[in-house]
Amino acid sequence: MKFILGKKLGMTSLHEGLSSENVTLISCTGNTVTQVRTVESDGYAAVQVETAKTSRRTVRKEFRPAFTAKGKDEESATAILGEVKVGDELTVSSFEIGDIVDVSGVTKAKGFQGVVKRHGFGGAPASHGRKHDMRKPGSIGATFPEHVVKGRRMAGRMGGENFTVRGLKVVLVDAEKNLIAVRGAVPGNNGGIVGIRSLGKA
Repeated sequence: MKFILGKKLGMTSLHEGLSSENVTLISCTGNTVTQVRTVESDGYAAVQVETAKTSRRTVRKEFRPAFTAKGKDEESATAILGEVKVGDELTVSSFEIGDIVDVSGVTKAKGFQGVVKRHGFGGAPASHGRKHDMRKPGSIGATFPEHVVKGRRMAGRMGGENFTVRGLKVVLVDAEKNLIAVRGAVPGNNGGIVGIRSLGKA
């Protein structure tokens, strides 16, 4: 299992011959292992990694093998993470081109939004007699049970949530500059911290 924290730099295109790929560049510097959790002492297996986001703030994230979330095969999880020790420095050299990774981060916060932008509602027809209600949500429930049913899609705060994009392919690893490029988009603003966890090769 491979894992590292990085800063999203932005998207660009990599060209090879007549083909090109849209990729996201991630800078991975200053990664240090601060804790190693084991089943015996903590009840689960995980590694805590720390990286400096600014001069005043550090970011920490725990990485666990995928199957530990369901409580399965904890001994194998401990064995996978057994080679990692507190104080180890993590670099992009552990990743290879072709690795399949999960990238997690905090999505862009968009503030309070209506149902058209937040949930993709079609809105009302912009025909004769309409005024100021093309983007309204419409009915939010029946007479019974005389309250709004829990889970109803309505206007509200959008974005700013933890999100993981799964199954992205690593297309570039630059050990000298500590850069990783993955195919496709990853969550968050440019400059935000993301966590990268490898699932193996495609």
